Amino acid sequence: MCARHVKTTADCRVPVLPLLGASLLLLAGSALATPQIQTWQTSNGARVLFVAATELPMVDVRVVLDAGSARDGDKPGLASMTAAMLTQGARDWDADTIALRMENVGAELSSSADRDLFEVGIRSLTQPKALDTALETLAGILSSPTFESDDLERLRQNTLIALRQEQESPRTVAQKALYRAVFGDHPYASDPSGTEESVRALSREDLAAFHRRYFTGANALVAIVGDLDRGAAETLAERVVATLPGGERPAPLPEVTELAAGAMERIDFPSTQTTVLAGQPGMRRGDPDYFALYLGNHILGGSGLVSLLMEEVREKRGLSYSTYSYFLPLAQPGPFLMGLQTRNDQADQAREVMIETLRRFVHEGPSEKELTAAKKNLTGGFPLRIASNSNIIGYLGVIGFYGLPLDYLDRFIERIEAVDAAQIRDAFARRVHPDRLAIVTVGGDGAPQVSAAGATP
Repeated sequence: MCARHVKTTADCRVPVLPLLGASLLLLAGSALATPQIQTWQTSNGARVLFVAATELPMVDVRVVLDAGSARDGDKPGLASMTAAMLTQGARDWDADTIALRMENVGAELSSSADRDLFEVGIRSLTQPKALDTALETLAGILSSPTFESDDLERLRQNTLIALRQEQESPRTVAQKALYRAVFGDHPYASDPSGTEESVRALSREDLAAFHRRYFTGANALVAIVGDLDRGAAETLAERVVATLPGGERPAPLPEVTELAAGAMERIDFPSTQTTVLAGQPGMRRGDPDYFALYLGNHILGGSGLVSLLMEEVREKRGLSYSTYSYFLPLAQPGPFLMGLQTRNDQADQAREVMIETLRRFVHEGPSEKELTAAKKNLTGGFPLRIASNSNIIGYLGVIGFYGLPLDYLDRFIERIEAVDAAQIRDAFARRVHPDRLAIVTVGGDGAPQVSAAGATP
């Protein structure tokens, strides 16, 4: 189940961090097109990142907190439920009042949580009445949510229904199982939406305690993109977070442990198709090997129809309509993941071809032709990636939260161009281990089982 994304009511969104990772990297090619980022701190310790964008009379504001599901502790689903509940009541406003406040001025309100990030934001016209209402609403739900019991029960039931529906999706079943296999007892193993048991147990006091702990100035990043000058942006940022206590940032998450050996879990599922996922811990944001691994993966399985996985699995053998790989860098190393869906009777063959393609790439690396094509692809389309303020603010959130340098986008092209085939081979040889993959298959007629041998066909 994905994290909650709320526009006046709770609904569900596709997790953003895989998309943001690709989009952020594709942005950075041209000094002329790169947003110019300004930064400062508010009086209660919140960091601010600001990009002036005067083309439209709009402003996007997003408050990013280190309060994703990795902070749930022994209450899986807590961050996601808190995100859903923020827009259900604050100060003396109920959910309908909050929705009407935003609707009456043509503004949007959102709240969501994934494994690392908790984000609350608005999009508004800069017309004074509209912006004043939107900012007042944002500040109110950040500092004074009510967490009313009736609202909690309603959203609890919605979440339980969604969790049961997800049990009918082999892809979702496989992904949850793979995260557990890759991350073990690390907080990343837990799905952001929690389990039926944990969601039933969540209380109003749980949400209030989570809010008190993590909603502080020191734990907040304020990202602003829009038709404002620096002075107006400074005033806006202070207003948004002024009523949050100063507080302090939480301790870093624990280190992710590398897998010691490969293992395979087969999950029986009534389907004519089998979902095959394979993964292991990958890299974190700001990793020294980031560009070599990112560029190498683009060749391996991140570039759609022209990737090596697509060539071997789909074009040559017709085993799957689509196959892919990606790194999802997080505060601690997120997963390196490969996946496909295929007919039940082809599942073993498709899995073997997928992993053998990885093994060969780790050993041989890319050809010069593949490397040149990948570089052109990554550096050629970046202007389209900053076509809107809503895109840019997403990039600011990633840069600010993960402590990436402010010139990250400016220097992307030179860093991609500097990577050669030997660096890719070296990075993959050190960081990617085909014989130590966790593999999950969902489908077919076999009984669920776990094998230590299945990871190395």
